[in-house]
Amino acid sequence: VQLQAFGGGLVQAGGSLSLSCAASRLTFSYLDIALDIGWFRQGPGKEREFVAAISWSGDRTVYADSVKGRFTISRDNVKNTVTLAMNSLKPEDTAAYYCAASRIPKRAVVATTRYEYAYWGQGTLVTVSS
Repeated sequence: VQLQAFGGGLVQAGGSLSLSCAASRLTFSYLDIALDIGWFRQGPGKEREFVAAISWSGDRTVYADSVKGRFTISRDNVKNTVTLAMNSLKPEDTAAYYCAASRIPKRAVVATTRYEYAYWGQGTLVTVSS
């Protein structure tokens, strides 16, 4: 499974930005549909932290408390993309954002820790100015 995150940029506080994560199908074509997709972020001098995740079926989502009510994650299993819509952005949202696919397919519980994700895309930088 290969992932590519894009859509980052510079935005003023209070603004909106939408990130996308595209998955390319490789040998096990069903796997990238049956995997949870999560977004993580890593700010300057900080550890990588969980932001949001969506189940392989698309019917369950989990958010970090810091983004709840402001960010929305969704997925399109036909287009093989996951979108993170970010509203009411704050300077503390500034970070490199990474999308990842879970290690195990068809999980019963949405994965929310780094260790549950095996496939990572490159980061896309989001900068929120005050």
